Amino acid sequence: MLQIEHISKQYKTGDFVQKALDDVSVNLRDNEFVAILGPSGSGKTTLLNIIGGLDHYDRGDLIINGTSTKRYKDRDWDSYRNHSVGFVFQSYNLIPHQSILSNVELALTISGVPRAQRRERARAALEEVGLGQHVDKKPNQLSGGQMQRVAIARALVNNPKILLADEPTGALDSETSIQIMDLLKEVAKDRLVVMVTHNPDLAHRYATRIVELHDGVILSDSDPLPTDQVPLRRVRHRTFGRASMSLLTSISLSFNNLRSKKARTILTSFAGSIGIIGIALILSVSTGVNAYIDRIQQETMTSYPISIDQQSFDLNKIAGASQDSPGSKRDTTHRKAIYPDDTSIKGASSLTGSITKNNLTDFKKYLDDPKSEIHQYVGSVGIQYSYASKFSVFTHDPKGTLVNMDGVNIEKTDEASAASQMAGLGSGGDISSLQSMQISRLTGKSDQTKAPRAFTEIMPGRTDRTPISKVITDNYKMVKGHWPQSKDQVVLVLTPNNKLPLTTVYELGLLPAGDYKDMMNQLNSGQEVKTDTHPIDYDKAMKQELSMIPASDLYVKQDNGHYRFVGNDADQIDRLSANAVKLSIVGIIKPVDDAKTTPLDAGLGYTRMLTDYLIDHAQSSPVVQDQKAQPDRNVLNGLAFAPSDDAAKAADAKAYVDSLGVSQKANIARTVMTANQAQGQQGPGNQAAQLGNMTEQQVAEGFDRYMAQASQEVLVGIYNQYVSTGSYDDNMSDFGLMNRDAPTSIRIYADSFEDKNSIGDSITHYNDKASKDNKIVYTDYVGLMMNSVTTIINVITYVLIAFVGVSLVVSSIMIGIITYISVLERTKEIGILRAMGASKHNVSQVFNAETGIIGLTSGLLGIAVTLLLLIPGNAMMHHFMGTDEVNAFLPVRGAVALVILSVVLTLIGGLIPSRTAAKQDPATALRTE
Repeated sequence: MLQIEHISKQYKTGDFVQKALDDVSVNLRDNEFVAILGPSGSGKTTLLNIIGGLDHYDRGDLIINGTSTKRYKDRDWDSYRNHSVGFVFQSYNLIPHQSILSNVELALTISGVPRAQRRERARAALEEVGLGQHVDKKPNQLSGGQMQRVAIARALVNNPKILLADEPTGALDSETSIQIMDLLKEVAKDRLVVMVTHNPDLAHRYATRIVELHDGVILSDSDPLPTDQVPLRRVRHRTFGRASMSLLTSISLSFNNLRSKKARTILTSFAGSIGIIGIALILSVSTGVNAYIDRIQQETMTSYPISIDQQSFDLNKIAGASQDSPGSKRDTTHRKAIYPDDTSIKGASSLTGSITKNNLTDFKKYLDDPKSEIHQYVGSVGIQYSYASKFSVFTHDPKGTLVNMDGVNIEKTDEASAASQMAGLGSGGDISSLQSMQISRLTGKSDQTKAPRAFTEIMPGRTDRTPISKVITDNYKMVKGHWPQSKDQVVLVLTPNNKLPLTTVYELGLLPAGDYKDMMNQLNSGQEVKTDTHPIDYDKAMKQELSMIPASDLYVKQDNGHYRFVGNDADQIDRLSANAVKLSIVGIIKPVDDAKTTPLDAGLGYTRMLTDYLIDHAQSSPVVQDQKAQPDRNVLNGLAFAPSDDAAKAADAKAYVDSLGVSQKANIARTVMTANQAQGQQGPGNQAAQLGNMTEQQVAEGFDRYMAQASQEVLVGIYNQYVSTGSYDDNMSDFGLMNRDAPTSIRIYADSFEDKNSIGDSITHYNDKASKDNKIVYTDYVGLMMNSVTTIINVITYVLIAFVGVSLVVSSIMIGIITYISVLERTKEIGILRAMGASKHNVSQVFNAETGIIGLTSGLLGIAVTLLLLIPGNAMMHHFMGTDEVNAFLPVRGAVALVILSVVLTLIGGLIPSRTAAKQDPATALRTE
């Protein structure tokens, strides 16, 4: 039951007001064929639109089966049209770019009917109107009558209770009009059909009821339904549920519309893609350059890690001292005196004062904690811990001479040379030994048992399963043999042109040691040096047997319970070599042609497995165990490490001299007497000037008398100058004791300068929380080398992208204009969708889908064109740059981001037109041509 109660409707155009309906009341039965007659402007279509919910009344009420529509909102009217009303229009109002099956399906789609079900129902509806064979045709392929049949099928497919027909035969010939009227009469048997027509003959022939309108007022009603026959129901508000259009339907409508205008769509998409192409090309070049820089950075950072040593120089202090010195700044004040310049003194003071001891044990605990912030910046090489492995390596030259690989010839040890070594007065010092002595004085560390200079530990991998780092295997190639697989295997490292330092060749025993001695004598005497540079076969080098003796084994216990260093005693070395670790040269390597970093010096490379063996061996060695048992006394001489007072020092000085042999005692006596004579003091027995004419026995006896009569002050001086026994820690270091929790140095590798800076920040954060003694000091030598290069590239990229981005904005505006044109072109389609129950949101969604498709097409087209342009672009770049290491490429994420950006910008550009479409009045839209 449909009740129209006192409905009025008027339209305002400026100051002109036209009454379309004036207090119209009429009751319509559930199943009857009502024809509304009247001249143009009488209000027929307005009444029909109000019944169908396309237009809204100003006053009165429309009651549908007892439900008042006074409080209906837009979504209620949308649902009412979709579920209860079907429209048949004079101009058919079919969507031209959809097939007739899709046109009929549309009402069901808006209702949310599943695809398979709506297809079946739409086909059935078309069968009923006699168009079952034409389901795939477009509307422009049908006759007028057939198109009207499609419109009726569309109106009936949702099984509405009300069918509204606005001049359904107005555009048809007489014969076709009769066919359509027959169809409507059949439909009216089980539902309400309301038809507006100008043809009274058809109305009287087919309609069961005729209502005549004139100037918005009902003049007559052939079969009115009296009010007393209307069932009494309490008028209430009720909704019909919600109609909705799926996003897929919106996309389908828009896609078909765009497909019908292929040329314009392609041109629009290409215009929109220009900005995407520009940005994509810039991004590709920037990505390629940054990838090249990242690669260079990673390779550079492998060569220059952040290095933290147990003892390091704080260059900031040194630089600060230099800047603060008076001589470093120009003084423009007027001076009339001489001012001493203390720059050099302060510089030396700052040098010694800048030596800082790092607590690497605590810092290693921080690094071993996986939660430490520093781990997110550590590069692929990881964190490398180094230990000061101490060992000696001996071999024999082709003549059977014993050779020490630290460059010192091993000969029979006599007392004189032993005394000289014990007193720190070696006679054969070279530049390297002098440097070692200077380092020892600065750091307090002894290098007596350090590993031979030719030996370098091979950088280990990040896990135990990879004993050799990928950095090594990537930058070195195996010339012969294989990589070490156990602690007793080493590789011979050559330079890129297969060379090995001549000194290392002699140290390996590949050439006679006597030839080396002759060569040094020639060099010292100023003669022309003759060198043997004949090639050496790989096989000969790999057959050379090396005996490795850990530092702790070089200290042998004597009968007096003290230990003696025997590293310079050939007889002792021969005995120790029997149980030494035999090192085998299993491979020969050299840098690859394009090696980016070469951390191994020419010589021999050993693995971390050997280091681990040395750590474990030293822990259990007798000399280390005995030293641990008596931490206050030096196991080498039985003296206290730190005498309690001067009397104890004097006693230790006498005990030390008494323990020396004749040659050793004479040697130290000469040194003491020479020093005293230089200072103007009397030597023992006043015979300092006659030392050169005395025998060792005489010198030793005289020194014994001198020591017996020397004052405590003199004895303390001798102790401090010649007898100082070092410390417990120094001894343990000389014995080769190492702790895995206390590395001698830490190398932290980053893959980029940004990460390196972040690692520095993490160390700063660690120092903020650490005590003063536990703060870490390190020097960053490459901190500013290329730090700003990536930033500059990125800034240039952003500027160029911003510049090209203007074209994206312009293209978005253009797409917005084109979308607005599309709205104007599809105004009638908007009305059709609204008549079938589509909401304003659904309409907006249709046009958003259209702009989205254009944006997607623009993005994909832009990416495709960019990829094509990169082919000749890279070729040109390689030609002009002279290298093929820089390759522009578009990253997948960047491509996806640009496509998304294109879609988003076009959606933004189409927002205003889509909102305009949504606000279209459906009745007005349907009348648009």
